[in-house]
Amino acid sequence: MARSASIKRDTLETQISVSIALDGTGKACFDTGVPFLEHMLDQIARHGLVDIEIVAKGDLHIDAHHTVEDIGITLGQAFSQAVGDKKGIRRYGHAYVPLDEALSRVVLDLSGRPGLVFDVDFTRGMIGGFDVDLFHEFFQGFVNHAGVTLHVDNLRGSNAHHQAETIFKAFGRALRMAIEPDERLGDVIPSTKGSL
Repeated sequence: MARSASIKRDTLETQISVSIALDGTGKACFDTGVPFLEHMLDQIARHGLVDIEIVAKGDLHIDAHHTVEDIGITLGQAFSQAVGDKKGIRRYGHAYVPLDEALSRVVLDLSGRPGLVFDVDFTRGMIGGFDVDLFHEFFQGFVNHAGVTLHVDNLRGSNAHHQAETIFKAFGRALRMAIEPDERLGDVIPSTKGSL
């Protein structure tokens, strides 16, 4: 059974459509008006081996806040729908990813409980025209609507672009691990409660 979903979100601030296929090949197609976010979303797709398509129109004449946050929300909703009842998956995922001087660790649990610990001290506040504060908003929106517990730690780095890229690559790799089937589990939900 294909693990995929398509979600639309329409508000006075944004209009967003997201399609995701968890058992993909890393194909990505974005039209959001926020180029640096698209570069980061591409890392999730490529390193997570999930196919992602996102089209977003937002109030970018104000700033990118609503667009970035709402993309996180909509992607989280699509992920939650695509992953389904979580029978037979590993549930937990983790990854360390370096890029030159930068190193980040991402650990996550598809627990059904939203939680975010985001320990990242970016070396500058802007990467090109992108406000790095919005990365927290993206991940908060994602975990709230995907039902994921997520710990993001940038362990070192002096280049903010490298810091961000290692975070998103590690997130993609950790997601890939968590959604992989665990053949030893069979059709069992990986929880002593019997549900996630």
